[in-house]
Amino acid sequence: MIIAVDGYGGDYAPLEILKGSALAVSEMGVSIILTGDKSELEKLSEENEIELTNIEILNTRTFITMDDEARSVVREKSDSSMALALKLLSSGEADACVSAGPTGAYLMGATMIVKRIKGVKRPALGSVIPGQISPYMLIDCGANAEVRPEMLEQFGMFGSVYMKNIIGIKDPKVGLANNGTEESKGTELVKSAYELMKNSDIINFFGNIEGRDIPKGICEVVVADGFTGNLILKTIEGMAESLFSTIKSAFLTNAKTKIAAMMIKKEFKELKKRMDYSEYGGAPFIGLNKPVIKAHGSSNKKAIKNAIKQAITWSGSGINGEIEELVGK
Repeated sequence: MIIAVDGYGGDYAPLEILKGSALAVSEMGVSIILTGDKSELEKLSEENEIELTNIEILNTRTFITMDDEARSVVREKSDSSMALALKLLSSGEADACVSAGPTGAYLMGATMIVKRIKGVKRPALGSVIPGQISPYMLIDCGANAEVRPEMLEQFGMFGSVYMKNIIGIKDPKVGLANNGTEESKGTELVKSAYELMKNSDIINFFGNIEGRDIPKGICEVVVADGFTGNLILKTIEGMAESLFSTIKSAFLTNAKTKIAAMMIKKEFKELKKRMDYSEYGGAPFIGLNKPVIKAHGSSNKKAIKNAIKQAITWSGSGINGEIEELVGK
């Protein structure tokens, strides 16, 4: 299997992307086509003793930055590392694509280059998040700020198919993010989406779910428009970081708390690992013809490796065929 990886997407590119790609090759036996400045990547490989076996570098010195408009990936920067990685996927030279670059440009490029599955109204970005009871997918979490009710219904189906095939949850419960559990609550958009989802025979609709219940994982899929979903995602990330930082500070207060910390060090590490976003690697753009994974902008080598792992799993799962069949009903 061949995975196209944008070598210059993300806060810590290109070194962490290179390291993560090498880890994936070593642990999973996959082949990587890394797009970016070939001379710089080869120099970094030599300086950091990173093995380039099964890593091909496709040269370009054009990159998408946070300051670029989303459309630049298909216009003035159509030869960028991100665009080249997507073109490799579209042409069939790669089986999946991974980038930690800007979300807007990546979605624009994926939609225009890889294209949507027939019948899909909008591709959606879904992030798998560790929950108290179960991991859950928050979808959409940043791709579509403005949506219609039927799009939210499709997002629920995307998440359900993904969680069933990739995470292994037999019949995922799908909740609609709202400011109350009652059917009458919410905006006109949410109320209309509720009616569509309630009457759907494709998803296991749970009903409305409030923000305080989302992190518990009582629903394995949480549906929202991209604006609301992104706010939820960033709030959860910030709260998790703040909580672990506060706990760590408390354990370092005095000799007694430091002894207590030593006694639960193993358990605390296990908890931190269970709640670590990098364990899931990246967020899939669901609804496209081929697997496209968006890694977190601050991804380290571990997160990139796991994003590549996620791309491999998705590529062999048959998810896209199932989505095409369902949207055709």
